[in-house]
Amino acid sequence: MKKIPLGSGGVSVPAVAVGCMRIAKLGRRDLTRHISFCVEHGLNFFDHADIYGGGECEELFGKAFEDTSFCREDIFIQSKCGIREGMYDFSKEHILKSVDGILSRLNTDYLDVLVLHRPDALVEPEEVAEAFDLLESSGKVLRFGVSNHRPLQIELLKRCISQPIAVNQLQFGAAFSTMISSGIEANMLTDGAVDRDGGVLDYCRLNDITIQAWSPFLHGFFKGVFLGDRENFPKLNETLEALAEKYGVTPTGIAAAWVLRHPAGIQLIAGTTKIFRLEEILAGSEINLSRKEWYDIYLSAGHILP
Repeated sequence: MKKIPLGSGGVSVPAVAVGCMRIAKLGRRDLTRHISFCVEHGLNFFDHADIYGGGECEELFGKAFEDTSFCREDIFIQSKCGIREGMYDFSKEHILKSVDGILSRLNTDYLDVLVLHRPDALVEPEEVAEAFDLLESSGKVLRFGVSNHRPLQIELLKRCISQPIAVNQLQFGAAFSTMISSGIEANMLTDGAVDRDGGVLDYCRLNDITIQAWSPFLHGFFKGVFLGDRENFPKLNETLEALAEKYGVTPTGIAAAWVLRHPAGIQLIAGTTKIFRLEEILAGSEINLSRKEWYDIYLSAGHILP
């Protein structure tokens, strides 16, 4: 499995992370097999959030991992906090309480990464800094990150926190790539030129923040999978299928290769619970698309080159 740097801390992680939002539908035995397959194939980075299944996903993972033959040090565990019913909350009290709950459910003493989930409009960066300092000094959290944050929101946090921001988790894929189009179509009166994220792609590259691509096979905000959707994405699927035949993989593998081809060193989060789908993504992660092939996919998704 290809490795990429995680932030600026000198740690390397798999280019593909395992998303755990849907694991609650697996029984304990199946989840144990799922975890074992992942670790055995180099997919030892697991992405959680305290809201996944209302905490059930973390609890199930903690129990299933006990049934594997692996040690805690064999895996990276990341979890997210900050989303509460009807609001977002980055208060010191909530962050600390959330982490204690996460650790208890996962049955672990520490998180490799804690991510702040969705920007809190009422954030007080001084409180975040106090929470991060306590979590770091106690050994409960080794690294910190954010999710769905714009550059200036990160800069506001950095004014107070002493820890580097290691990751920023953002939706990104062949059919959801405004981070790309806003740069390519800069200074144009086109839909693709709209800056929706404050130049977050270039900002993360300049500041050694690893972008983690969530829902890389969806289009829109949880609107559905573009793979096989020939009604809405006929050209994209035609291009993916042609390249899949060329490389001896599936369209899923090519869609994964497209994300991983970007020089930003993006970490793809695979949220599937199906082993065969993980195998397809693994196969795709070994492919290095040519520049022409990458742009062919980009254009077939409906983008333009001015």
